Amino acid sequence: MKRKHAIIIGGGLGGLATALRLARANWRVTVCEQSDAFGGKMNRWEQGGFRFDTGPSLITMRRVFAELFEAAGARMDEHLELVPMHPLAEYVYDDGTRFRYSSYLPDWLAIVRALEPRDVDGFFRFMRLGARLFEISQETFFRRPPLDFTPDLRALKAMRHLPLRHAWDNYHRTVAAHFKSPHLRQLFDRYPTYVGSSPYKSPATLAVIPYVEYAFGGWHIKGGLYRLVESLCALAARAGVTLMTNARVERIEREGRRVTGVVLADGTRLAADAVVMNGDASLAGAMLGVKGDTQPAHARSLSGLVFLVGVKRTLPQLAHHAVYFSQDYRREFAQLFDERKFPDDPTVYVSAPSRSDRALVPEGAGETLFIMANAPANDGDEWTETKIQEARARVFARLRQGGFPDIESEIAVADVWTPGRIGARYAMPGGAIYGTHSHGWRRAFLRPPNKDARYAGLYYVGGSTHPGGGTPTVLLSAKITCELIERCET
Repeated sequence: MKRKHAIIIGGGLGGLATALRLARANWRVTVCEQSDAFGGKMNRWEQGGFRFDTGPSLITMRRVFAELFEAAGARMDEHLELVPMHPLAEYVYDDGTRFRYSSYLPDWLAIVRALEPRDVDGFFRFMRLGARLFEISQETFFRRPPLDFTPDLRALKAMRHLPLRHAWDNYHRTVAAHFKSPHLRQLFDRYPTYVGSSPYKSPATLAVIPYVEYAFGGWHIKGGLYRLVESLCALAARAGVTLMTNARVERIEREGRRVTGVVLADGTRLAADAVVMNGDASLAGAMLGVKGDTQPAHARSLSGLVFLVGVKRTLPQLAHHAVYFSQDYRREFAQLFDERKFPDDPTVYVSAPSRSDRALVPEGAGETLFIMANAPANDGDEWTETKIQEARARVFARLRQGGFPDIESEIAVADVWTPGRIGARYAMPGGAIYGTHSHGWRRAFLRPPNKDARYAGLYYVGGSTHPGGGTPTVLLSAKITCELIERCET
């Protein structure tokens, strides 16, 4: 019997995971990537012996990654070396307070007691809330498409974990109900930014994110996170997947209500039994030649302003991950989402993976720094050199306030990624890293579905679709999408 053919638009993490799963299910698979490298936002930049990840800087839910390798007929530990993050991160505050968020519980509880003794109980209650949300999510939201009402005993059994309090409130109010310390409130308010959202506008169900990180840990991949992409590409090639770079899909072809293939920018036509969109879901309409789902700026997730900096000097005082908080967190998010401008006083995230992995710097000397501040994802927001320098000054002012070492005279290589550059490189409107934000119940739980409701044979995978952004959820998205393809196309 002739093997069915699937075309995947985009070679990001979700597209590669989908390709591997479909190839194992005996599909013929072609991945069309518009750029010269696979990985999408999980990419890399190298210069002068310094090696940088340009996107995600750690992974969580390690088991999800291992399961993908198993589905591809491989073992993850034979391809990748994962390094646990101890501590998870260092937090630095405007008032001079600083501490390390330790995954070793006795050490962490000692820090909590020093900040606010009553918050020890609050921490356990907050983790318990997250645990209950996780138990429900892994049998429902993480496993099934949205609005799938098919009877499912596993989903019904998971309902016994349904929290009756706090989970249905606003995220920030739920954090405030568990913690008295302003420092701990600011720490746990940070987690909605993992999906490009504001703690003041998101539902409290996002409390699952800090639980997952603390319970299952954060991990670095030796050699950089791009090693994951390289491993998946190698497995895909071995499985017979056709991997095409510089192959931008210009149009999705259809006959009536069924898609039939794609047309590349160079005019090449590729026929398909199924097409999987591993780009921003809002762009599919234009590719179909119909009025698509627009993505207004106010619905977009955060973008980012990223500085990649290679430093000649070794900085042993740095943590692998650190966050330098702004003085007024609420004002920062009001500027990001309401005023839609780069904050006057941004919170700055610094990843120094060379602290855990000396292979990322030339001859083991110096540091690789990934420095990021949140930015709005606006259309037509021109990041001129003047604007970049003004924003850079605010970023480094915040770092200096937190005691970050002076590195200006030690910089060997540097690169900058603005929202505009991110948007252009990865075809994301405004540079919105996670598609739409998770403000309110509809945005959080009714993201674009994995199967198109109008056109047979058209599917979606990745951070802009269900179940949402973040590396593990993108892999879960691929699993859901492949199960739908197997169910509907065979």
